[in-house]
Amino acid sequence: MYILGIWDGHDSGAAVIKDNEILVAINEERLTRRKLEINFPKKSVEACLKYLNLGPSDISEIAVSTSDPAKTLARIVPSTKEEYYLIRRRKKDLTYLNYQKKRFKYKLTELSPNRITTFLSKKIVQKELDKIGFANYSLSVIDHHISHIAAAAFCSDFKECLVITLDGLGDGVSGTVNIFKDKKLKKVSTISAKDSFGIFFEHVTNLMNMRELEDEGKVMALADYAYPIADKDNPLMEFFKTEDLTIKAKYSSLDMFQKLKKILWRFPSEQFANMAQKTLEYHIIKLIKNAIADTGLKKIALSGGVASNVKVNMMIRNLPECEECFVFPHMGDGGLAMGAAMYRNYELNKITNYKFESVAFGLEYSNEVIENELKRTNLTYTKSPNPEKETAELINQGNIVLWFQGRMEYGPRALGSRSILALPDNLNIKDELNLKLKKRVWYQPFCPTILLEDASTVLEDYNGHPDHFMTMAYKVRDEFKQKLIGVINIDGSCRPQLLADNNSKYVRLLKEIKTLTGYGVLLNTSFNIHGEPLVCSPKDAIDTFISTGIKYLIIGDLIVTQ
Repeated sequence: MYILGIWDGHDSGAAVIKDNEILVAINEERLTRRKLEINFPKKSVEACLKYLNLGPSDISEIAVSTSDPAKTLARIVPSTKEEYYLIRRRKKDLTYLNYQKKRFKYKLTELSPNRITTFLSKKIVQKELDKIGFANYSLSVIDHHISHIAAAAFCSDFKECLVITLDGLGDGVSGTVNIFKDKKLKKVSTISAKDSFGIFFEHVTNLMNMRELEDEGKVMALADYAYPIADKDNPLMEFFKTEDLTIKAKYSSLDMFQKLKKILWRFPSEQFANMAQKTLEYHIIKLIKNAIADTGLKKIALSGGVASNVKVNMMIRNLPECEECFVFPHMGDGGLAMGAAMYRNYELNKITNYKFESVAFGLEYSNEVIENELKRTNLTYTKSPNPEKETAELINQGNIVLWFQGRMEYGPRALGSRSILALPDNLNIKDELNLKLKKRVWYQPFCPTILLEDASTVLEDYNGHPDHFMTMAYKVRDEFKQKLIGVINIDGSCRPQLLADNNSKYVRLLKEIKTLTGYGVLLNTSFNIHGEPLVCSPKDAIDTFISTGIKYLIIGDLIVTQ
C-alpha cells in the first residue's frame, strides 16, 4: 500500500512511503525555486508520482497534517499566508495594518482544531487533490505534533524511547513529551501554544532584525560571541517556569514580544542572543532531565523546529542521564508530510520502524539529462574514469568545487548529494564562499563532513553514537582546531555530518581526501546561492555554477570547468 503524505504550509512538501520504506520525499521550494514555499505542494506530489512511475489511481491513502483555525483560514484564503510569507521574509514592509494582522495571527494560531476546522481543511485539501487527478482515496488529517512525534520515533531505530517535540506551535500545542514502547506511542505531557519556546526564540530573531523561522541559527551562532553572565543575572530566565513535565510562560505571546523589546536595547546584540540561547538551554535541559527521571527512558528522539538548535541538542546528548539521542533531520514543518504518512501507516498497519540510513529521498537525473543540459551552454566538460580522485586533487589544490550526485537530500542540510566542498583549514576559502555564493554573516560558521572512522580522532565528545545528518554540535579536539578552522565556532564546536562507510561516491571522495591530507574532513555547505533553495535539477546546478564564477562543477562523472 502506497501512502502519500502532504504538508501545505511553511516549507510545504510531499512524501510517499510503502510498508517500512520511504520511497521519495520532496519539498516544494526545490521545484518552484522559492525558498520555504508555502503553497499547496502540487509540483512535489506530481514529482513523487512521476519518480515512482505511479498515477493518482495508485494511491489509496493520503495523509495531511494540521487543521487548526489558523491553518484552515490559510487554506480558505491563501492570500493571508502569502502576505505573512512576504512580511516574514522581509519582502514586504511591516506597516501598522500589517502589524495588527500579525498580532491577530499570533492569537489565532494558539487555538486548537475543532470539528469545523478539520472538516473545512479536509474539504479544501480534497479539492486540491482532485485538480491533480486523485479520485478514489481516503484522506486523513493528522495532528501537527503527532506528525512530528511519528517521524522522530519511527526513524530513530530505538525500540523504546522518550519522544520530545518542541516548536513554535501547531494545532494549539507547542510541545509534547511522549513514550514510545512496545511499538506504541503514549503522550504523557502537552505544552500549550501559549507557552512556546519556539515563539520566544522567533521573537528574539525578529527583534534582532532577522527573519523568523529562518535565521534562528544566526542567533545561536552570535550567542557564542557574548561575555557569559550568570543565570541569576539573565532577565530572560524568568520568562518561563519549568516544573516536572510542564512549561509555563510568564507572558502571553504578544506581551512577551514587548517585554523582549524593552530588554533588547539595554544589551549588545551578542549578549541578547546569548541570554536567549541560555534561557532555551536551561529550560529544555530541565524538562529533559525531568522526563528521564519520570519515565526511566534514557534514549531520546527529538523533532519540531526547536530541535534545529544544535547547541541544545549537544547538551542533551552529553547529559549523563541520556544514553543516546536522535534528531529527526527534517525537524521543522518541512518534515510534516513524511510524519503524517508514517502515522497513518502506524494506524493502518502498525509499522513503527523505517530504514533511515540516508536522507537521499529526492529526485535524481540520468547522464543523458545532464549532458543535454550541458550542451545548451558553452561550458567545457570531460568524463572522468575516477571523479572522486580527481575531485579530491582539485580540492587539495585549494579549489572550491560544486558537487552534484545521485538523489537530492530531503531536509535543510546538504549531505553529499547537492554540496559545495572545500578544504576545512583555510579561512580565505571561507571568505571566498561568502563573497561569491553564501553571503553569510561573519559569525556564522560553515560545517564539516567527517568520515565516521575519524570521528573519535577529531571530536572530543564523540560517544560512539554517530549523527549522520548535521543535527548536533560537537567539540573539536585542540590538535584539530587549526586544521578545521574554516568550519568551527569561536567556542571550538562544529556541526558535523558523520559519514558512515556506505561505498557511495561521497564516501570514496572523503577517503581520497584522507589519503591526501591525513584525515577525512571536508567543508560541506549547501549547493545554492544566498536566498535560493538547494539546487534540485542539473539545470539548477548548471545555472548556479555559471552565476557564481566558481571554476569546477562535478556532476555525475563529468568534470565541468569555466
